[in-house]
Amino acid sequence: MATPQLLLRRAFSSSSFLSSPFRRPPLHPARSFVPPRAAMASSAAPFHMVQIQRDDTTFDAYVVGKENAPGIVVLQEWWGVDYEIKNHAVHISQIGEGYRALIPDLYRGKVALDVAEAQHLMEGLDWPGAVKDIQASVKWLKANGSPKVGVTGYCMGGALSIASGVSVPEVDAVVAFYGTPPSELADASKAQAPIQAHFGELDSFVGFADVTAAKSLEEKLKSSGVPHEVHIYPGCSHAFMNTSPEAVKRRKEMGLTDENQAAIDLAWSRFSTWMGRFLGSA
Repeated sequence: MATPQLLLRRAFSSSSFLSSPFRRPPLHPARSFVPPRAAMASSAAPFHMVQIQRDDTTFDAYVVGKENAPGIVVLQEWWGVDYEIKNHAVHISQIGEGYRALIPDLYRGKVALDVAEAQHLMEGLDWPGAVKDIQASVKWLKANGSPKVGVTGYCMGGALSIASGVSVPEVDAVVAFYGTPPSELADASKAQAPIQAHFGELDSFVGFADVTAAKSLEEKLKSSGVPHEVHIYPGCSHAFMNTSPEAVKRRKEMGLTDENQAAIDLAWSRFSTWMGRFLGSA
């Protein structure tokens, strides 16, 4: 039986940008990082780090937002816990009346500097272990004041967020961006949590985040019986939600030149409505 790593390697190796050579400047250490949006927004607080225990391992997680608000676990792309996933978490924490956003460090401190490293880290991830990390993160939020907790993620994190909606009974809602889990990891037809998913029409990750994968996910969710929505955005390619100057530069170096603010705004609006519906207001 093929492993999740093998199935995802096949999907990612079919994408044209995997051979694109590029590097970006090293990031500051994660523990001292304050995202650009947090620095600009007077209402934002810096991230604080917590340690979460699950089974026989402990991992770092980064938390932003007001205490006792509904919680949202925010899952990284294949790069690791970098500037853009923290940008997303800060934005999420400020939606509506506010959420408490938590990013678990699935790579245990490692952050990729280029596509080859990102693929290597993703392939080396213990995917069932990552789902356990997500479950521990959800439980931590609920034990620390969040009455309900959702999960969201991007790319690799999108696939894992759907997996959590299948395998983690404590999850109250999921919003996934451009990623689907292999059936060996999670069968979306057995989803337990409401799932909303977003995909770009031009996404080239065949079987993982392309239109075919999106439509296959939709059929599985229909048979699951859970509330669900699957949205496909015309003219958008992979990672279209990433809008910081650094992320736009990185996408262009990967051959992803689309920019569609209207699609981004629509996706965030749908995100807000979905999480508000199932998590309640802060």
